[in-house]
Amino acid sequence: MFKVLLCGKLKEYYQINPRDSWLMEAAIRNLPIFVPGWEDSTLGNMYAAHCISSEIRNIHTVKTGIEYMVLLAEWYTQIAPKGLGFFQIGGGIAGDFPICVVPMLHQDLGRPDVPLWAYFCQISDSTTSYGSYSGAVPNEKITWGKLGKDSPKFIIESDTTIVAPLIFAYVLGW
Repeated sequence: MFKVLLCGKLKEYYQINPRDSWLMEAAIRNLPIFVPGWEDSTLGNMYAAHCISSEIRNIHTVKTGIEYMVLLAEWYTQIAPKGLGFFQIGGGIAGDFPICVVPMLHQDLGRPDVPLWAYFCQISDSTTSYGSYSGAVPNEKITWGKLGKDSPKFIIESDTTIVAPLIFAYVLGW
């Protein structure tokens, strides 16, 4: 997506000012975006259909969830020593997938020196409950090896489509 955006071939199809596009800004800054579980979406259904009909010849044109986890682990290992927080928007696989990179590095690869997430903040409208991926309270993530007991932890219980843009606007000084 970054290559397509940065080459400008789709400019005539833009539906918003590129200055207001978070995807364009991520492309300009080469900020990685990890998309776990994209297969479980309308885009995933359309992609599978085009693979079945042979309009897309290589099913691996888009990375799989396992490929994303490997890339995330490599990126995290490089960036985390500088201090890296986790800002989760929503729940389910979008939240559980990336936060699990730390226990995977510790437990499955035996790398005890990989730092935990420096902080955790979640915007969720999920009902809080123990044992839930989307609704797990931040302190529960300590027992899973995702956060430390002293890690700053915040949860905002609200609609992410309203709260996330407000937070981004504040952080960006808009």
